[in-house]
Amino acid sequence: MATAGAEERWGAVGPERGSGPGPLGSLLSRLPLAPAPRRRTASQCKPEPPLLRTSKRTIYTAGRPPWYSETGAPVDEAFVIGLCGGSASGKTTVATRIIEALDVPWVVLLSMDSFYKVLDEGQQALAAHSDYNFDHPDAFDFELLVSVLRKLKKGKSVKVPVYDFTTHSRRREWKTVYGANVIVFEGILAFANKELLKLLDMKVFVDTDSDIRLVRRLQRDIMERGRDIVGVIKQYNKFVKPAFEQYIEPTVQVADIVVPRGGENSVALDLIVQHVHSQLEKREITVRAALASAHQGQPLPKTLSVLENTPQVRGMHTIIRNKDTTRDEFIFYSKRLMRLLIEHALSFLPLKITGVSILRAGETMEQALTAVCKDIRLGKILIQTNHDTGEPELHYLRLPKEISEDYVILMDSTVSTGAAAMMAVRVLLDHDVQEDRIFLLSLLMAEMGVHSVAYAFPRVRIITTAVDKRINEEFHIIPGIGNFGDRYFGTDGPSAWCESDGTHC
Repeated sequence: MATAGAEERWGAVGPERGSGPGPLGSLLSRLPLAPAPRRRTASQCKPEPPLLRTSKRTIYTAGRPPWYSETGAPVDEAFVIGLCGGSASGKTTVATRIIEALDVPWVVLLSMDSFYKVLDEGQQALAAHSDYNFDHPDAFDFELLVSVLRKLKKGKSVKVPVYDFTTHSRRREWKTVYGANVIVFEGILAFANKELLKLLDMKVFVDTDSDIRLVRRLQRDIMERGRDIVGVIKQYNKFVKPAFEQYIEPTVQVADIVVPRGGENSVALDLIVQHVHSQLEKREITVRAALASAHQGQPLPKTLSVLENTPQVRGMHTIIRNKDTTRDEFIFYSKRLMRLLIEHALSFLPLKITGVSILRAGETMEQALTAVCKDIRLGKILIQTNHDTGEPELHYLRLPKEISEDYVILMDSTVSTGAAAMMAVRVLLDHDVQEDRIFLLSLLMAEMGVHSVAYAFPRVRIITTAVDKRINEEFHIIPGIGNFGDRYFGTDGPSAWCESDGTHC
């Protein structure tokens, strides 16, 4: 099966090897008549490769800055680049070059190949004999494609089908995609649907010589998809070429930029990258400064629940707030407070719950949660402060499947301005968790953080063991608790984890 497209200047092609003179004939003469062993190839839909991988985690060393205002609502949609062109024109190569040149995190590559319709038995039989038209608009599930791209553009988590070209079918497991600042969408009919066009901020047509595209198609379908040369050429003449002339080539008129020679055209790619960078600069958002000046003098919200201030609770706070307390005592009494906080929070919750910790200090609360709820599912979100901008940035997340059905306990050790907590809540909302099903738990909060979260997300329940009134110029809680993560884990010096580490820079 081909991903579609046709050649505008190439006439009918016969099955003879090396039938024409020149470089095309030479290349054709080297193609095998028999198909190569099939390799399972699937449609692409993947984020830009990160810079740091471990055996269990993928962490972006450059994080995603806020995509929402102090109200918690998304401000700017993702910037969508649409790439259109004939089959094997080099759209994916151009997309990859753009992503590499942008050099920004949280870029998603979305391929139209993922959205071929599911074939019935009759269509499967036609496809096996190269008699099914994969190049016609009817071959694509445009309704699903528009829905997925619209949600992704709005910052939502989406599930994308994975199409298997060797079996002409969708795989059972769909791919979850989330967190796009820039979306690069490529496909042969990327400009063929009016609703799809409305979602594209930049439209790029990749124009590559038809001879080159034909040879690429032959090489790809024979070597990677297990087709034979006769079937590939039959499909090309019957479907690919007519589809290009009727559906693809005319859409060059709606393109903002035409890129001749595909990925080899560095000048055109530089212009595209410069324009995208200028658009991203216009969309930069500052959240923390707005939080620091908001809600002063207002009463605490009704969504806040503070653990009863018993002599036991006061005594434990006295111990863990003392900078001279030993690490062993700090951990012991912190764990005890965490257990009391978890038990208090569970009194508000039904049975089906999921725990999500804001790394790294929020992870210290997981043990208390699992001690009370032994089979609970756990997720993690890593948020760090950018020391140049002072803004929180999302670097990593791992959430349980179907989390939208659960009540979620969101855990962080301390909350000062509420910037990291707001980002974590926004992530959960983007994954379709209901706002009134989110419970934010923290050992210690500043009034500013309480107000920030409650103002942005008034239906989120906030539960803590104590609330301090002030923060200093560095956004540290006064009198506070020190750097919770450093004290708990025994690390020294200023921490790069800031907000979710107890210092809340």
